Amino acid sequence: MGGKYRITGDKYPRMRPTGGRRKLVLAATGGVLALGLVGWGTFQLVDVFTGGSTATAAGGKNCPAPATSVSPAKVTPLPAPGRIKVNVLNATERSGLAKATADALKKRGFAIGEVGNATEEYDKKVKGTVLLLGAADAVDGAFPVLATQVGGAKQKVEAPVKGEPAKADAAEGEGESDEAAKGPRKPNEVDLIIGDGFKKLAPEAAATGALKALNAPKPSPSPSSGGRC
Repeated sequence: MGGKYRITGDKYPRMRPTGGRRKLVLAATGGVLALGLVGWGTFQLVDVFTGGSTATAAGGKNCPAPATSVSPAKVTPLPAPGRIKVNVLNATERSGLAKATADALKKRGFAIGEVGNATEEYDKKVKGTVLLLGAADAVDGAFPVLATQVGGAKQKVEAPVKGEPAKADAAEGEGESDEAAKGPRKPNEVDLIIGDGFKKLAPEAAATGALKALNAPKPSPSPSSGGRC
């Protein structure tokens, strides 16, 4: 037996065990996964004990936007109509407009100063409804109050004149032309120059409502301090 397949020589083939390389790959993959799980768990523990500082340092991507609360804004008190002296001047060719307008403004509580025709500088040169002429302080005071009484009012700041005596206060100068005192204009003294586009004052109810809205505080949004995320 075996004569045909008889093995000669002193070397024989060796049989290697199968599956060794596959076990090595699986072991390496398992080790990587285990290290990943350990690292993720460590990150979560740090995030819990530091109150989420990691997310905040990274830009706060997971933090919700802070809520805003509305609080009333501070309003600079405007002068009352009785503290505003109005010089009513007619720059049109229609007669009687200055007196009629001055009477209506007086009934609405304004102090009236000079009533008459506009100076040559503005006579027949005001094309709109009215031109309000006053000192720089009137921009945030007398101008907006008086503008509630007539629509389309234009405003102009008059350059101050130095070295001249001041005019009387509104309460003292009511109804006086005061030609002798032509000094620097008071903040609450305004020339209301009637132009070609003027028809009449705004309805009293509408003007009163506009004045109340002007004095009402405007809400301003402010961010509220939210919790840590």
